[in-house]
Amino acid sequence: MSILIKNGRVITASSDSIADIFIDGETILSIGKNLDVQADEIIDATGKLVMPGGIDPHVHLDMPFMGTFSSDNYETGTRAALFGGTTTVIDFVLQTQGKSLQSALQEWKGRSDNNCLGDYSFHMAVTDYNEDTKKEIQHFIEEEGIVSFKTFMAYKGALMIDDRQMIGLMQEVKKHGGLINVHATNGDMIDFLIAKHKSEGKLAPLYHYLSQPEITEAEASGRFADMASYTGCPGYIVHLTCEGALNAVRNATRRNQKVFVETCIQYLILDASLYEQNFEGAKWVMSPPLREKKDQATLWAGINQGLVQVVATDHCPFMWEQKLMGKDDFSKIPNGHPAIENRMELLFSEGVQKGRITLNKFVEVSSTNAAKIFGMFPKKGTIAVGSDADIIIIDPNQTHTISASTHHMNVDYSGYEGWELKGKIETVLLRGKVAINDNECKVQKGYGQFIKRNKVSQII
Repeated sequence: MSILIKNGRVITASSDSIADIFIDGETILSIGKNLDVQADEIIDATGKLVMPGGIDPHVHLDMPFMGTFSSDNYETGTRAALFGGTTTVIDFVLQTQGKSLQSALQEWKGRSDNNCLGDYSFHMAVTDYNEDTKKEIQHFIEEEGIVSFKTFMAYKGALMIDDRQMIGLMQEVKKHGGLINVHATNGDMIDFLIAKHKSEGKLAPLYHYLSQPEITEAEASGRFADMASYTGCPGYIVHLTCEGALNAVRNATRRNQKVFVETCIQYLILDASLYEQNFEGAKWVMSPPLREKKDQATLWAGINQGLVQVVATDHCPFMWEQKLMGKDDFSKIPNGHPAIENRMELLFSEGVQKGRITLNKFVEVSSTNAAKIFGMFPKKGTIAVGSDADIIIIDPNQTHTISASTHHMNVDYSGYEGWELKGKIETVLLRGKVAINDNECKVQKGYGQFIKRNKVSQII
């Protein structure tokens, strides 16, 4: 089926023009003024913004955690993502210590295959790096199309690897053209503070925040940058939240090092005062926790300075009943926050509409940079001839309100209840098919495809 999008203001990371877009099948065939073509469907985008579909490279769907699972599965999560203008997500496969990477991939595929509405890919989280694991790295990069490997500097006994394992993994990943993602917080220090607060009877959600002070993230970010510098392996810090951690990255640039940085929408617009609402604060219990107002200012500046390349979500929702597992002990609150549906519109309203970022920067951090860093560009992340027709159409003037009563995520509260936004995503195309229009989903589960990714080669 062919589609002609007419008269839209077409925005990419590097361009801004009024143009028509002709789509034939799954790809963009031509872009230009007043295209003289016949199409099966015409979409009039006059007065609207036309942008690449969003890419969220940090989500956790149907993820096992503390004896339960995150409440969005691959069907509900990717549907909600589409409603919010995100056409591709990258989830995390978590290796079980003592088992192979391949066995973990098969477990995750069992939940994802034929269930996704939007396109998806995986990062491989390595929690047990040894000689057997080492032998799997090349296969994952070259055969599975999984080129990014997540490591944890926290959660000892379950997910954390030590610095010796980190160095070994970095060297192997670099050899084969991949990159390392890292959860950069000092796990030993956090574990000490959690135990201290619990021994003192301090069990409210506020102490989740106080157990992870800024220094725990700043120290680990600097240590990770040092190891990446030593090995020469490309490094990407996920969900960076604070001034101290970004300054560690800023310092790394003084030795001509590039460290990729992702922050998440919540760290740009929410702050730690929410933890003072007694147990209600559990809604925002995530790791790292929300920070201070000064950290928000640092992150917005970091985006404009080119130090922060990606705004993701770390979407990992839990029902309120699941959050209540920690009502008497903050350390038992499932960590996670629902945002997969809200990211793009929040970033547009709070970023573009309030003058914090330009339209081009919005596209860059919500889509293009993730596509480049993770080996999907130019198939994904831009509007160009030959690219997948993943396109969103935004009415920049339409106002609307976020609410759990109207969102499509499988979670019974919103971290942004009552937020009034300016700018609404009206139409979403995924690989040339209208997926969302007039607040209705037009695709079925199984339409989403697994995206094999290329070796890391883009420099941004």
